[in-house]
Amino acid sequence: MRVWRQLADFVQRHGAAALISVHDVKGSAPREIGARMVVRPDGAFHGTIGGGQLEFRMLDIAREMLGAGRGPARIVDQALGPDLGQCCGGRVKILIETFDSRDMVDLTPLVKAEAEGRLFELECRMEDGRVRRDFASAVGDDRWTGWRETHGEVRTPVLLFGAGHVGRALVLSLAPLPFAVRWLDDRDDAFPAHLPPNAKAVRMWDPEAEIAEAKSDSLILVMTHDHPLDMAITAAALKRDFPYVGLIGSATKRARFEKRFRELGIPEATIRSLVCPIGLPGIGDKDPAIIAASVTAQLLQVREHGRLSQNFSPPAASNDT
Repeated sequence: MRVWRQLADFVQRHGAAALISVHDVKGSAPREIGARMVVRPDGAFHGTIGGGQLEFRMLDIAREMLGAGRGPARIVDQALGPDLGQCCGGRVKILIETFDSRDMVDLTPLVKAEAEGRLFELECRMEDGRVRRDFASAVGDDRWTGWRETHGEVRTPVLLFGAGHVGRALVLSLAPLPFAVRWLDDRDDAFPAHLPPNAKAVRMWDPEAEIAEAKSDSLILVMTHDHPLDMAITAAALKRDFPYVGLIGSATKRARFEKRFRELGIPEATIRSLVCPIGLPGIGDKDPAIIAASVTAQLLQVREHGRLSQNFSPPAASNDT
C-alpha cells in the first residue's frame, strides 16, 4: 500500500485522516515495525496492523482523535496477552497521528517520493506534539535525535508473454501485490480496455529483444497463443540467468521443448530450472483463475527467497491451453 498517497487522498476527499503505525515491537506480535493503516473519519480504512483486538482498539482511538480534530500524536504502549487476550503475548507501541488540509504541503513530497517506486528513509522526531519528518541525509546529522522510518516499495518486475485467459487472470491476481507487470502480446486486440495500475500492456514486436533488455531480477512467464513463439521466448529466457522462467504447458509439451533446448546447447541444469507446468505442486485445476492464484503464490515464493527451492518439482498435472 502506498501510505502517503492514501493518506493524502483521504484528506482531500474527507477533510481528515489518521495514520496508525507499528512503532516498536517486543516479543511476538501480529505485524512488524512499520506496518501501517490509514483511517478515514467515518472509520473506513486501508492497510492493517495485524487484525484482531489490537487493530479494533487502535481504530477506536484513531476515530476518537479524528473526532477531536487535528491534534498531537499519540503513542499507545499495548501488551497483547493480558490486555487483549491475543496469544502472541508480546508488546507493541502504536503511533497514531491525525492529518487535515494544513498538512498537504508536507504530504505532497512524500507522495511524490512514494510514486517513484523505491524505498526511502525518513528521519522523524516529535516537535510540539506532532511528528516531523525529513528525508534522511546520506551524510547524517549528529544533532538529530528521533527514529527512522522506511517507506515506499520495490516492485519485482514480471514479463508476462501472452494475453489469453490465463494471462488476463494472472494480471488481475497480481494487481494488489508488489509486482510490476510488463504484459506482452503480438495481437492488436489482445488486451482489455482497463488495466491494474501495476501492469503495462505492450504490443510485442521483438520478444527476444524484450528478454535481452529485461532486468536481471525479472520473473518470466510464457503463455502465448503459439507454441513456436513459446519455444523461442523460453529459449531466449533460459539463456539468461533469471530467478524464474515459467512456461504454461503439460509434461508432453515440456519434453518436446527440452529436446529442442538440448539441440540449442542449453545446459541440462538450466533446462531443469524451467518451471513447466507452472504453479504450485498439487493444484491441477485448469480454470484460469485457479492457475493464476497458484502461479501468484509461486511468484511470491520466488520474491521471498530469490529462487524456488532446489527441491521443487513441477506438478504432474498439465496447465496447457
